[in-house]
Amino acid sequence: MPDHHRVLILGGGTAGITVAARLRRAAARLDIGIVEPSESHFYQPLWTLVGAGVFPPEASRRQEADFIPAGVDWIRDRVTEILPDQKAVATASGRRLTYDWLVVALGIQIDWTAIPGLAGGIGTRGICSNYSFEHVAYTWETIRGFKGGTALFTVPNTAVKCGGAPQKIMYLADDAFRRQGVRDRTQIVFASPAKAIFAVEKYRKTLEQVVARKGIDARFRQNLVELRPDAHEAVLEHLDTHERSVVSYDMIHVTPPMSAPDVIKRSPLANEQGWCAADKFTLRHPTYPDVFALGDAAGLPTSKTGAAIRKQAPVLVHNLLAAMGGKPCDAAYDGYTSCPVVTGYGRMVLAEFDYDNKPKESFPIDQSKERYSMWLLKTQVLPRLYWYGMLRGRV
Repeated sequence: MPDHHRVLILGGGTAGITVAARLRRAAARLDIGIVEPSESHFYQPLWTLVGAGVFPPEASRRQEADFIPAGVDWIRDRVTEILPDQKAVATASGRRLTYDWLVVALGIQIDWTAIPGLAGGIGTRGICSNYSFEHVAYTWETIRGFKGGTALFTVPNTAVKCGGAPQKIMYLADDAFRRQGVRDRTQIVFASPAKAIFAVEKYRKTLEQVVARKGIDARFRQNLVELRPDAHEAVLEHLDTHERSVVSYDMIHVTPPMSAPDVIKRSPLANEQGWCAADKFTLRHPTYPDVFALGDAAGLPTSKTGAAIRKQAPVLVHNLLAAMGGKPCDAAYDGYTSCPVVTGYGRMVLAEFDYDNKPKESFPIDQSKERYSMWLLKTQVLPRLYWYGMLRGRV
């Protein structure tokens, strides 16, 4: 197994596999290596629907080997150090991999231990999270068995992948509680560090109406700082006043704090926030011209979603191949991202926007309206587009 590659990709998730597939299609003989320890590949956007009982957990999982493009060297190892001055990477097994060009696609790190009480409590005593394949089934178990009381849904004061997911599961839980006949004895509380339910005005107006219609107690500028699992208590801190309050809950769905992977934070590639620095248009590193980055690990001022990766990948591949040929990086990513906000069973708002938070929609309809057609897109079309389109480098 070679220790040097013309192009070395760090990470075999959505971003890494999509780039590898596109590179193989554009340059069939290009020497590519991809470093990824996991033998499973997950379509994580499905986890909201798994947590709401629409799909079983296994529907989101495939074998990683099935999506490594033919001819790409799969290095089943974990990156432990990135040494861009030496054009090298160290791995957990002790290997030293070198490269001519590097693509950083290591995703986002979930910091379960950042909230006292969360790591030890998750998956028990009504503490749920859709951000873990191991625990997502417990979300549905808890919602399905809920008998009333306070259902608390939280968002951390950090970047998160799929920023709309914390409210999606809340809307679905509201529907489930109504079907189960317990909504009239249930208080739903949404605690978010944001100033509003959504950043883009067009979609915010609709979602504010959804919150009002469902009778949800939305508390903004609130950050979860502690869980007391035995007492069923959550400690919230107001981000402006720093005052703390205690909310007693019967179930809580926690979106855990997230950050850049530690291996990036401690590398010369990191920006001030710890993400891999990258020009927001070309996706090229500002200091190391032989390094490109995309996806959740990249320090780009846009939401961290699979839809963003779908638009970033062709830009990165074009610019990488151009740079390899001594040509200018003339493809530009405009910050496009998408957030399919499920507002209940059979209803969805498709939010699409760019760096300036301006709508950038795909369909000739008003996508800010709740639609059954968008629900079908979410449940039937997008999973197929992911497995057979994106990961094959076709779309």
